[in-house]
Formats: sequence, structure tokens, C-alpha cells
Amino acid sequence: MGGPDFGALGEEAELVEVEPEAKQEILENKDVVVQHVHFEGLGRTKDDIIMYEISDVFKAKNLIDVMRKSHEAREKLLRLGIFRHVDVLIDTCQGDDALPNGLDVTFEVTELRRLTGSYNTMVGNNEGSMVLGLKFPNLFGRAEKVTFQFSYGTKETSYGLSFFKPQPGNFERNFSVNLYKVTGQFPWSSLRETDRGISTEFNFPIWKTNHTLKWEGVWRELGCLARTASFSVREESGHSLKSSLSHAMVIDSRNSSILPRRGALLKINQELAGYTGGDVSFLKEDFEFQLNKQLIWDSVFSASLWGGMLVPIGEKPSSIADRFYLGGPTSVRGFSMYSIGPQSEGDYLGGEAYWAGGLHLYTPLPFRPGRGGFGDLFRTHFFLNAGNLCNLNYGYVMVFSLEQESDFYNTETFLHHFMKPCSVIEIKTIMYLNVV
Repeated sequence: MGGPDFGALGEEAELVEVEPEAKQEILENKDVVVQHVHFEGLGRTKDDIIMYEISDVFKAKNLIDVMRKSHEAREKLLRLGIFRHVDVLIDTCQGDDALPNGLDVTFEVTELRRLTGSYNTMVGNNEGSMVLGLKFPNLFGRAEKVTFQFSYGTKETSYGLSFFKPQPGNFERNFSVNLYKVTGQFPWSSLRETDRGISTEFNFPIWKTNHTLKWEGVWRELGCLARTASFSVREESGHSLKSSLSHAMVIDSRNSSILPRRGALLKINQELAGYTGGDVSFLKEDFEFQLNKQLIWDSVFSASLWGGMLVPIGEKPSSIADRFYLGGPTSVRGFSMYSIGPQSEGDYLGGEAYWAGGLHLYTPLPFRPGRGGFGDLFRTHFFLNAGNLCNLNYGYVMVFSLEQESDFYNTETFLHHFMKPCSVIEIKTIMYLNVV
């Protein structure tokens, strides 16, 4: 009598196990119940804010659903900014009340220290700065945060104290209060400005949009940066008090905020000053729109448009500190920083209305050197942009920037971009035509 062929049975069983669809079907069809959720490592964090973030785990109906909802809960816990590490362990339920299909989910967490510090340097917009920060995370046990930050730069020095409080169960809905002092130098206007202020913000989502309501009260001190400052800048010198209400709406479907490949962005801002106090009165509106589309050969086409208008309320003209500025690598390339629009004796005074737009094409480097590694951080950038800045009572001033590659003298400008997670470095050569 021949015995069973264990070898053949083992091979068949192995073939069945490696089929992902069959394995996934078994896991999805197996009904389970999450009986207990445990936390290990909690200290000063309150239970109620934790329950809001993990409540969906109890609604899972099968093992795949438990894994997915546990991962989502882990991401929500990390987003609170109160834990250094969050690990998830899923096991069968133990104890007298354990069900045959019962599961226990355990979150192993490590809370942040009561006081944390940071030090970093930043370089951008032709300015370098050193930033020191102190943070008190999870101050009262419900994800509150108090932050002190000091920044010393080549053109700007600032320090501020802020308090942040999210709504339990809805982190996007939050409230913050800020106290600050900022001293900045603006060489394009021969202007020095010192702001001392307080602001309150309330952020909340509505459907696919994010909104911010803000009140700001600021004491501003304007002065000349050099003895050669124009008379138009000198007459703006002195003190002013601005109290304003503002609203911002953002719709962002981009896959990344740094050189996105697809999606769109729309920002709309309104600011009303003077009705809550102060000696500055105006209505200010501006918007930004960006559309990104991925093309063949890993190329990306992007179109962008900005615009805005400032209307003084009353007989007092607008302040140089409230106007729009245009020009430079962040708006209309080919011009010096904020060097478009009305000026007086070489000092740029800003404008009360503007628009700017650009067309961009991002492509991989020719011949794809370093493909799949370091070379993917570099991209070639072709672009065309234009802009217009004017004062409402100055007449109409048109500024157009047509930028060309200096080697070939055509209408395509190229830049080499080096991409990092939080920044973009540009190396460019530009010739421009200024039409007034």
C-alpha cells in the first residue's frame, strides 16, 4: 500500500499560497471584529483626542480593512505632531471574552519631549538666514503647541511666539495666535520696515477647499535704507497702524508643491483694512492659478496666472508697504527683484494693480544621465512669461518679458533645475526685451 505523496502535496500548497488574488480574496472575505485597541507609551496625552483619531479602526469588517484603517489611524496620530514614533501591532484577541474572529490592535507610541529645539539655515531669494526655534509640543495633552522662533538674515530679522490649537478629530480645523516683530530691508525701494503685531487665524476645510480667516493688528515703522532714497520713499517714512480682516481660499489638487507633475492650484485672497481700527484703509484682492499636465517622455507642461488689485478707501493714498511688487525669479524672470512698475529716482514704489503669467515646459536632461538615481533630480526648464504692474492713478504701464536662450537666440529659454524635497535651485541664462 502506497502512502500519501507529501512532496507533491507540498508543491501544490506552495503554488496556491503564492497566488496573490486567492490570498487577498481569503483575507477580504474573512469577517473579523476589532474588540480592543491598546496604547503603549502614552504619558501626558489625553484619551479623548486619541479616540477621535482611531475610531474608524473599530468599524473594520475584515482583515484587509483592519490593516488599512490601522495604517490610516497611524498617519493621523503622526500628523498631530505629538509623537516621535507610532508602530501598529495586530494580533488575535486574548482573554475570557475573546471571540473566535476577534482582534486586538496595539499602537506603540513614543511621545515627543516637553521641550524641543531646532537650528537650521535657509538660503533663498538672494538672502541667507539662520533660524533658531523652541517648541512646547502637546502642551495641555490635546495637541496644543507653543512655538518661539528667531530668524537672523542678511535682509530680515524676526522673532515670534505662536500658540496652535487643533480641533479634536479634525486636525485641518485649527486656531492659532501669533505675536511677532519683523525688521526687513528692501533695497529695491531703499526702504526699511519694522512690524510689531499680533494676529489670530482660524483654518477650516469646506468640501475640497481650505479656508483661512485672519485678523491682524500691526504697528508699522517705515524708514529710509540709504541717504540716496528718493523723496517718494522719504515721505512714506513714519509710523502707521493697520488693523485688517482677511480671507484666503485654496484648492490644491497637485501631486506635489515642488515642481508638480499633474493637478491644479487656485488661491484667492481678500483683505479689508480700516474697519476694525487703525489709520490705514483699503480693499485688496489677489489670486493665483496654476495648471500642470504630464506629457510624453516624462515631460510636464505648466501654465500659471497671477493677478491682484488694491483700492484705497477714503482720500488717503495707498502705502508703499501695502502695494504689489513684481519681477524676479519668483514672478517674472529676467528682471531684478521687484524691479517692474512705477519708480522714483531708481526706487521702485510698487503698484496697485498687476497681472503676471507664464508657460513652462519641464523635461529630463538630454540623454538622461544618471537615470534612476541622482540624475532624476535635474530637469531642463523652457519658459515664457509676461507681467504688468501699475498704479490706478498713474495710467497704464505695460511690461513684457520675452526671454531667450543666449546661445541660440530663439524664443525658448532654458534653465537647469536641481530638485530637493523642499527647494529648487536654478541655473539660468536670460536675455529679455522690455516694452513700455
